[in-house]
Parts: sequence; structure tokens; C-alpha cells
Amino acid sequence: MRSSLARALVAATAVVGIAAGGLAGASASVAAPQQATKPAVGSRQILAVNNLGLNTARAKNWQSCLNAWHFNAGSEDGQLGTNSWMAAQRMLNAWGYNAGDVDGVVGPNTITALQKFLNAVGENAGTPDGIAGPQTRAAFWNYNATGC
Repeated sequence: MRSSLARALVAATAVVGIAAGGLAGASASVAAPQQATKPAVGSRQILAVNNLGLNTARAKNWQSCLNAWHFNAGSEDGQLGTNSWMAAQRMLNAWGYNAGDVDGVVGPNTITALQKFLNAVGENAGTPDGIAGPQTRAAFWNYNATGC
């Protein structure tokens, strides 16, 4: 009788321990990525590709133009990542459209500058408001129908 009671207690303790450990592990695994996503001071954040509605062929056209204008977009792979957007920001700043910091982030300053550029070259990107809405995306699409 005593051994079966002891076995039951050991089994119950083991089940509770496993459950508690599983919960502790689950909470730790949920909490860890939140801290891991915060960039360290001075580190460079790697950004995802943002083609602003362009397909690969039209994104390659944009990269080709940026490279032809000597703003160094990197490889013409049709993926508008950090290097492509840094090149675009350098171009937009050099040509007076004020894209702000050259950081590769496609934020409101970059979008506003792109809208001003697109409007200046005859594409109707709408009012420069820093929002890459349907009209801005359509203008960017049309502009990149062919190379520069």
C-alpha cells in the first residue's frame, strides 16, 4: 500500500513538475523574441524587401535607373531592399526632394520625396503626404514600366 501511494505521489509530482517546466519554458519562449527584436544601440537594422507594388521586372527597372544615375542600388535583382532604398534616398536628396536620412527605411519622408519626384516627372502620385497609397503605387508602377 505504501509503495503504491509513494508511486502515485512521485508520479503526481513529476506531472506537476513537467507542466510547470513546460509553462515556464513557454513563457520564456514568448518573452525572448520581444527582447531579441530590439536592435542594440548603434546596430544597423536589416529591413525586409518593399517593392511598393512593383513586380520583379519593374523593380529591376528602378534599380537599373538608380545604378545608371550612379546612386549604387547594388544588384539589379528586382528586390527593393535596404541598398535599393538607400540609393533612392541618396538620389531623392541629391535632386532636392528631401527624403531625409539615408537609412534604407521606406518611411513617410522617403514616400513624400518619391511622390514629389513622380509628380515632377509627369506621373500623378497625388498630394505628397508620405502615404504609399494606391495612387502613389500606380504612379511608381507606371514610371517603372521601362528603364530610364
